Amino acid sequence: MTSKIQKTIARQQEKIASGAYYEAHQQIRVIASRYVKAENWATAIEVLFEGAVALLRAGQGGSGGDLGCYLLDVYGKAEVPVGGEGKGRLLTILRAFPPGEPTKKKFVGEMMAWSCKFGDYPNGDPELHHVAGTLFAEDHEPYEAERHLAFGTKDSPEQLANLEYEWYTQDDSHTAALYAARAIFPYLLTSNLRSANKAHLIFTARLTSSNKSLSVQEVSSSTSDMRVYPSLPLLNFLGLLLLAVQRGSADLFKQLAKHYALHVKEVGMWDDALAQIGEAYFGIRIPRQGNPLFDMMGSMMGFGGSPRPSTPKVKKAETAGLPAADLD
Repeated sequence: MTSKIQKTIARQQEKIASGAYYEAHQQIRVIASRYVKAENWATAIEVLFEGAVALLRAGQGGSGGDLGCYLLDVYGKAEVPVGGEGKGRLLTILRAFPPGEPTKKKFVGEMMAWSCKFGDYPNGDPELHHVAGTLFAEDHEPYEAERHLAFGTKDSPEQLANLEYEWYTQDDSHTAALYAARAIFPYLLTSNLRSANKAHLIFTARLTSSNKSLSVQEVSSSTSDMRVYPSLPLLNFLGLLLLAVQRGSADLFKQLAKHYALHVKEVGMWDDALAQIGEAYFGIRIPRQGNPLFDMMGSMMGFGGSPRPSTPKVKKAETAGLPAADLD
């Protein structure tokens, strides 16, 4: 960075510090536009980045977010690859947004579009998804958090399971499986069995430790162990579903679907997800109507049960051989 650019940035930061937010915002846009026109991408990026962070840290979410989106537009023009300093700037901006700032959703959407186009992951960069999902969870934006944590890193299942558990605590005790499914189905639908198992383990561990009166039975065989919840049949279904996927057992999957058919029917919103899981893991074909997988992932808020839950006020075995009665 040349001394001239350093002085330019320093002047704008002084304006922001003095409260002249609008003037600083407009001048930064004009200065950056000049460099963009000259295709001096590096300087335009630096000016926009420093301006966005300064405004966001001053609580000016709209103005800072606008410069952040302009920065992403320049990234696109300059074909900046995903990774290193380029991604680091975006994470700094993302973390600087004031809580609840509406512009953050637009910034995140454009950030993901950039990472899809110039990165290695067709669904967007996992680290960007993880940080965005975690921040949305902290802002009590569960639907946005779910959408990003489903495509995040190896740390995302813990975040998602904890989000769903906190959400569950605001609902009736018998709804546990509806919230656990919101942490499990997205990972199964994206062929991420390890994360689905991790989310299930974390959710059920919290459920058990926080509800000492909850009846739990330990069922073991020579090949696996699992916990059975006599009062929560759908939670048992989810655990057995994961076991069936792990084994690749279409027979077990069909047995589960038949045994729990009435319970699943009562939920009313799992049929599409289960049909996709049946096809993806067990080769059970379903009629083609567009691309249901992407339709479902695009409307992830539909996972769960019955009517869509209201936005929470989050405090920030060999199973095929088990007697049918034991599965309830």
